[in-house]
Amino acid sequence: MPLMIAPVGIDLSIKRITGEEKVRRHLEALGIVPGRPIQVLSYTRDGLILLVNQSRLALDKDVARNIYVEA
Repeated sequence: MPLMIAPVGIDLSIKRITGEEKVRRHLEALGIVPGRPIQVLSYTRDGLILLVNQSRLALDKDVARNIYVEA
């Protein structure tokens, strides 16, 4: 499922990252890579707040649309 519709507070696993190479490299630098656990903490008007590697990250909607996860 796309990360943008994932439920809040559920442990998820990143399955696939799409988009341009520049976006994929940026997400990789943030620790967002396939196989990594991730959790949506909340949705905001402009994007969402994630928990990745025990760190909170804010992602823009356009960037988050490139991330696919499964529960």
